[in-house]
Amino acid sequence: MLILVHHGDAVGPDVDPTRPLSAAGRAAAARLATEAASRGVRPDVIWHSGKLRARQTAELFWRACNPLAGFSAEPGLQPDDPPARMRDRLAGESRSVVLVGHMPNLARLLHVLRGRPAGEPPDFPLHGCVALGADGDSWKELWRLI
Repeated sequence: MLILVHHGDAVGPDVDPTRPLSAAGRAAAARLATEAASRGVRPDVIWHSGKLRARQTAELFWRACNPLAGFSAEPGLQPDDPPARMRDRLAGESRSVVLVGHMPNLARLLHVLRGRPAGEPPDFPLHGCVALGADGDSWKELWRLI
């Protein structure tokens, strides 16, 4: 199983240039993580972009879903990274993975993983998550949380 997670709401750069989660963003991300856990999400690894807001969101999933999971910042999850980088990294991955990143990268990655036509606009829930299951050479959407 693959879970794509958009980081929780963050404070603006004028408040803090490192952009940590806002209080509301932290609470919403914690609820999202708890709901994912109740749906059986037990990742083997949790990868995040390395940006503070993504790391904080990933930590909430780590605590709620599997505190024994591997946890690390990984390349390919920055806002403008090409989705093919992470798609290629996931090819043949047998572990259950949670990816925590940013827009527009996650929307583009979901689009590519689902094998959508190039002209179709990407679709991803803001500050939400999408669960995918392997389906041959592509991925099938199982559920999404907003």
